[in-house]
Amino acid sequence: MDSKAKIIFLADDDPEDQEILKDAILSLDPTADIHSVVNGQQAIEYLLNCPDNCLPALLILDYKMPIYNAIEILEKIQNVPRLKSIPKVVWSTSNLAEHVRSCIEKGALQYFVKPTRTEELNNIARQMLDAIDN
Repeated sequence: MDSKAKIIFLADDDPEDQEILKDAILSLDPTADIHSVVNGQQAIEYLLNCPDNCLPALLILDYKMPIYNAIEILEKIQNVPRLKSIPKVVWSTSNLAEHVRSCIEKGALQYFVKPTRTEELNNIARQMLDAIDN
C-alpha cells in the first residue's frame, strides 16, 4: 500500500452523521482525507469534475439527500469509466429491502443501516475502509 493518504468522499446531508462517521474512520485510519458534501448535486459535480489524481478511494453516499438520492447518484456515475473501479457504499437510516436492492443493482458494493451504538459504527467504518483495500 502506498503512503499517500486515502481520499474518502462522503455525501450526507446530516452534519451530525457526517461527524460521527468521520470520527470513526479517522480513529481507524488517521491518515484518511475525508471530503464531504451535503447534497446529491454537489456529489455529482465533485465526482465529475475531480482531477484524476484526486479521485477518491471510496465513495460513501447517504441514501436520502436533497436534490439526488444515492440511487440517482449511482445511476449518473455508473457509466463514467474513471469512476467505475472506485468502491461505493451507501449508508442510511432506511433498511427497506427495495432501497438496498436498488443501490446494489446500481453499483453499491455494500449498504449499511446507520447504527445506534458506537460498536456498530466502528464495525461499519472498518468494513468501509476494508472496501478500499480489497
